[in-house]
Amino acid sequence: MSLRYWFKQTLFTLFTLVIAGSFLACQKKDSASAQNKTASERVKLVIASDATWPPMEFVDENKNIVGFAPEMMKAIAEAAGFDVEIRNTAWDGIFAGLAAGNYDAICSSVTITEERKQTMDFSEPYVNAGQVLVVAKTLNGVSTLKDMIGKKVGAQIGTTGAIEIQKVSGVELATYDEVGLAFEDLANGRIAGVVADNPIAADFALQNPKFKDKLKIVGEPFTDEWLGIAVRKGDTKTLALINEGLAKIKANGKLEAIAKKWLH
Repeated sequence: MSLRYWFKQTLFTLFTLVIAGSFLACQKKDSASAQNKTASERVKLVIASDATWPPMEFVDENKNIVGFAPEMMKAIAEAAGFDVEIRNTAWDGIFAGLAAGNYDAICSSVTITEERKQTMDFSEPYVNAGQVLVVAKTLNGVSTLKDMIGKKVGAQIGTTGAIEIQKVSGVELATYDEVGLAFEDLANGRIAGVVADNPIAADFALQNPKFKDKLKIVGEPFTDEWLGIAVRKGDTKTLALINEGLAKIKANGKLEAIAKKWLH
């Protein structure tokens, strides 16, 4: 091999290595830029939740918002690829806050109704939570709201339970800012019954140490109602993200697993 040939081959090899190195560096830079762009463009949704409804949504001893709905909401976010912040929000005014843009959605045991559909949009339904009647264990011969005529029955203000009580003539409605206060009054004999979503009633009447020896659920759920995640009317982008994640956790069994953990 001549010196000239060796020199030309060496220059060619060095040139090739430089070009390849530049190409790889550009690839890494483009990849990093893509990752940074994805992270910067990742959507964050703020979700309002009235965290006073165990086991659906409540604040634990460590001041964390926990329960079926928060865990479901985080699973939806993970499945659809967005970030989520759950904000504790009082029920009174929660829908007005959504309309005002204080948050992106409400995931707080909101029943899908035709009336609510006029002012907000809903995700696909995720849980059927019919209303049930809870009374004192000592009260016999009661199975429906009609058996409560002449008595006072409590429910959280603005809820489906309150609406159902008002439908039965002769039953007096007592409203509460928090459903837990209604169960307190029932346990202490100040009212004769409480109407609440089945999961909520089960938690208070069957699981809560303060009430499980004093209260019972009577009859069967007397409404067939589905819960959904509410978004502002016309917010198709947020609705699509939520429905995408919800469909995925329904399909892969994650939603069912979360329900078994909190509701059964």
